Amino acid sequence: MTRLSSVMLGTTDPERLHAWYSAVLQPETDTRMGDYRILGLAGGVYLFIDSRDDVQPDHPDPARTILNLDVEDARAFADRAEQAGVRWVAPLEDRDGSLFATAQDPDGNYVQVIQLSDADRTSMQGRHGPLPGGLLATEAFSSFAVDDLDAARRFYGETLGLPVHDEPMGLLGIELGARRVMVYPKEDHAPAGYTVLNFPVTDVRTAVRALGERGVEFLRYDGFEQDELGIARGQGPEIAWFADPAGNVLSVLSRP
Repeated sequence: MTRLSSVMLGTTDPERLHAWYSAVLQPETDTRMGDYRILGLAGGVYLFIDSRDDVQPDHPDPARTILNLDVEDARAFADRAEQAGVRWVAPLEDRDGSLFATAQDPDGNYVQVIQLSDADRTSMQGRHGPLPGGLLATEAFSSFAVDDLDAARRFYGETLGLPVHDEPMGLLGIELGARRVMVYPKEDHAPAGYTVLNFPVTDVRTAVRALGERGVEFLRYDGFEQDELGIARGQGPEIAWFADPAGNVLSVLSRP
């Protein structure tokens, strides 16, 4: 599987371009790594802004590459763009219920904002047409219960280092790249008898040692040949199991 993880924009004025995108996109994260300005967007996609001396101050051929943004509120995006300063190539318009607009950022790059109607979004989900009942496959997510949400927040956010955030109705969201998992509190929670979350890794031994240094204890099961670290082999990919504070079983396993 190939997944687009980031887009890089080269510019002669990174501070100006960063300020514009930060104001307009309202990113989930806004960090720096060396000379890069990095904006983290929903779905695990990152926008890199890089200072370069081999590009022109204003894009000479902006229609060649267009940055498409899928947004929940195109009108709010347009308002933020107006406040940040924008050149509209195509102002916001309604196309049979879906909203589209094309703007130019301060460097002249084309940015197209799209707010799809429920009907248009549904039609994109199935390979052979809309899914029954309007199911939105690309927005599906899984969930599981815990008995202590604060303990789960610390474990997934600090021990495992995953991005976590509070959701409405007292839920905890865990971001897994382009996917997400919702965790909810349940007083009479009982751990499932199966693995609820699997983490592929390039080296299981390295992952087990690194997690062990963070206090994670690995589980052993009858019927599996496991080495001194708790890694099982011989019945599929290398795998090692551990549990969160609520007893939900997780694993690290070798990437196929």
